[in-house]
Amino acid sequence: MNIPTSLKHKPVVVSENYERVDGKEAYRSDAKGLSLGLAQWNDRGKVDISAKVWRYTGEKWSRQSEELPLHRVIDLAILIVRSKRYFSEAYRFPKLVDPNHPLIDRIGLQGDAMTVEFCTGNEKLLEDAELFREALEANDEFLSERLRVLSRLLKDAGY
Repeated sequence: MNIPTSLKHKPVVVSENYERVDGKEAYRSDAKGLSLGLAQWNDRGKVDISAKVWRYTGEKWSRQSEELPLHRVIDLAILIVRSKRYFSEAYRFPKLVDPNHPLIDRIGLQGDAMTVEFCTGNEKLLEDAELFREALEANDEFLSERLRVLSRLLKDAGY
């Protein structure tokens, strides 16, 4: 199935078989493709590029398709890696989370820092953190494979 090219997001680089590799949803995912292209929010004279996940309901392209600026995609990767690292070492703590010390890390970006911390406003934080840890563990094969590929590609590109 080809990603639409008549919408506001203008695909340039695509993965049109994404449903075959979408983690545990592989071969049954509604996420049919990924694209990098010209962002739908572009104004005349100002061009940004974005990443988009294309969802298809079986009848039409879904309004739940997501478009993100590239830096946010990378920021999400940073958040995933740091969270995964935290939870891989969290077995050492009596509880996975100390609500009195929710900070996991501050990662320097652009003269400031991205704060990575637990959401203390979540009334079921301790339960949800355990479910999150279990989900990370259950999906470790998919996540670790992708992170190793990303690491290799970053090294090959000189990062």
